[in-house]
Amino acid sequence: MTTENSSAGDAPASTWRATGQKSHELLTCTIKAPIFSYTHLELISESPTTQEALELDNLQVRSYCNAALAQFLGATGSAIPIDILKVEGAQCWLRVPRQDLSPFAAAITAWAGVSDQGSRRVLRVKQCSDYLGAIVGTDGQDKLWSS
Repeated sequence: MTTENSSAGDAPASTWRATGQKSHELLTCTIKAPIFSYTHLELISESPTTQEALELDNLQVRSYCNAALAQFLGATGSAIPIDILKVEGAQCWLRVPRQDLSPFAAAITAWAGVSDQGSRRVLRVKQCSDYLGAIVGTDGQDKLWSS
């Protein structure tokens, strides 16, 4: 990450606006390699009758993710830190270290899920990104063209 402060003695970067007034750039920040990546997961069920009643909580999310990581990567997968940002209905948003995003997504995708009351429940990776803003505002895009 590179940060430059123009008021710290350097000549400020200035530009002329259309009105003839000078503007000064006060702070420049470039993030080249973010520390964390973000993922949006959804709990889905084989049975359409239980699909509407699916609810996740923090404990289930952590349990399902740890089971998937341990099954796919063993002890190494269990050591991947997961931060649960939000759980809402059958969806959740997680933060993982950037270098662990690919193994995390592969483990969740390969996980067979759990059987509950004769129906299999699995986590589906909806989106992954290095930036949270790229996945937060896209809710409902998958239904846009399917109506």
